[in-house]
Amino acid sequence: MTPGDALGDLLRPLAPQVLGAVVRRYGHFDTAEDATQEALLAAAVQWPRDGVPDNPLAWLIRVASRRLTDLLRKEQARERREGTVARWSLGELAAPAVDEVPADGDDTLILLFLCCHPTLSTASQLALTLRAVGGLTTTEIARACLVTEPAMARRINRAKVQIRSSGVPFRMPSEAERGPRLAVVLRVLYLLFNEGYAATSGPELHRAELSGEAIRLARLLHRLLPESGEVTGLLALMLLTDARRPARTSADGELVPMAAQDRSLWDAAAIAEGVALVTAALPRGPTGPYQLQAAIAAVHDEAPSAAKTDWPQIVALYELLMRVDAGPVVALNHAVAVAMARGPEAGLALVEELAADPRIADDHRVFAVRGHLLELTGEHARAAAAYRAAAARAGSLPQQRYLNRRASRLAAP
Repeated sequence: MTPGDALGDLLRPLAPQVLGAVVRRYGHFDTAEDATQEALLAAAVQWPRDGVPDNPLAWLIRVASRRLTDLLRKEQARERREGTVARWSLGELAAPAVDEVPADGDDTLILLFLCCHPTLSTASQLALTLRAVGGLTTTEIARACLVTEPAMARRINRAKVQIRSSGVPFRMPSEAERGPRLAVVLRVLYLLFNEGYAATSGPELHRAELSGEAIRLARLLHRLLPESGEVTGLLALMLLTDARRPARTSADGELVPMAAQDRSLWDAAAIAEGVALVTAALPRGPTGPYQLQAAIAAVHDEAPSAAKTDWPQIVALYELLMRVDAGPVVALNHAVAVAMARGPEAGLALVEELAADPRIADDHRVFAVRGHLLELTGEHARAAAAYRAAAARAGSLPQQRYLNRRASRLAAP
C-alpha cells in the first residue's frame, strides 16, 4: 500500500462525519458538501508534508467550516446571507469544538436519514446518500443504479437543491418519521457495502474502507433499531458476505471464485455472528429481502465445501426472494442457483430471458454467467466469446483479467 492509499483510507470514512458535523452546525447542505471536499483536498496536500494532525476529524471540520464561510460569501444570495457570515466572523457562531464531534459517528447516521428525506424521490434519496455518505463517484453510483452517468449527475444536483430549499432540521428523525426513510437507508448501506466488496471500477477488487464503513453504519442502525428484522438481516448479510473477503483474492491480487476459495481463510467469527443475527431475525414478523439474502449467504458459509453446498435450498430461498424483490440482479443469481441445482441448461434458459431486460442486458454479469454455464455444458467456443464480452464490459481491472484468462484458457488448443 502506498502512502497515498493509506491517506485515502483515512480520509474516506472521515468525509461523511465532517459533512454531518458542518451541516449540523451551519446548514446549507449543498455548499457544506463543497466545503467538505475542499477540506479533504487540503488534507491530501498538507498532511503528507506536515504530518497527520492529532485529531484529524476536528482539523477537517475546522477547515471545512472556514471554507464554507468563503463559499457562502461568493454565492448569489450574498445580501441575504451577509448577516450570518458576519456573525461567524465576529465569533458569535463558533466553529464546532472538538468535544462537539460525536465519537460514535452519530452525525453520519443523522446525515444518512437527512439524505433520505421524504421530500425527495426514492431515486434521488438513494443517489444523494451514496454521494454524501458513501463518497461514491457519479460514475459508480450510475453503475450501481443501472442508469447513465449524465442522468445520475442531474439527479444528484436536483436532490442537493431540494435538500437546501426544504429547510429540514439536522436531527435524528422521530420514530414516526423514520419509517418512510428506513427502506432507502437500508438500500443505500447495501449498495455502499457492495461497492466496497466488489468494486465496479478501478485496479482493486475490494474497497475495504467502503464495506467497513457500511458495516459500521449498519451496526449503529442495529443499535438504534434492534427489533427491526430487516436492519438485523442487513447487518447479518454484510457480515456473512464480508467473511469471505480474505479468500477472494490470491497472493498476487487476482480474483478467486467462491468454488475455488480456501474456506479456512473465511472469518469464522463474522460467520458465527451473522448466522446468530439472521437466526434471531427470521422468526420475528414479516421476512424481508435482506433477511432472505442473509439466509442464502448463511447456507453458502456453513457449507464445508463448494461441492456440499445445498443448492436446492438456495434455489428455494431465491424463489421466496423474487416474490418480494423481483429485480434483475436477484433473477440472475437465481439463474445461477438453478443451474447448480438442476443443470446448466436450465440456468441458461433463465439467463436468455434476462438478456431481454434492458436494465441488465448489457451488464458484464449477464455475459459472465452465460460464459460460466456454457463452459459447464462443454460449449467452449461460445463460452470464451461470452467471457470476452463480459471482460469488455467490466469496470474492475481484476474482473477483466479473470474473465480474459478464462476466455484464453478455453480458446487454447
